Amino acid sequence: MDPINEVHVAEAGLVVVDIASADKATALAFQQLLAERWATATAQHTTRDAGQPGVRLRCYLDLRQEITPS
Repeated sequence: MDPINEVHVAEAGLVVVDIASADKATALAFQQLLAERWATATAQHTTRDAGQPGVRLRCYLDLRQEITPS
């Protein structure tokens, strides 16, 4: 994956999450669980590294903005 950009972790509460899973559906499902709890910049696609098992996905969370269920 690309290096983490400093702006994405410039303040307390900002988080970069790199997800590795066996398949795209699992990675996107986990990302959805995070997005249901915190403000999240979601990714729409996964990447596959040549010679490595599974897929990867990166998303960005702001723990300062918790989502409250309605």
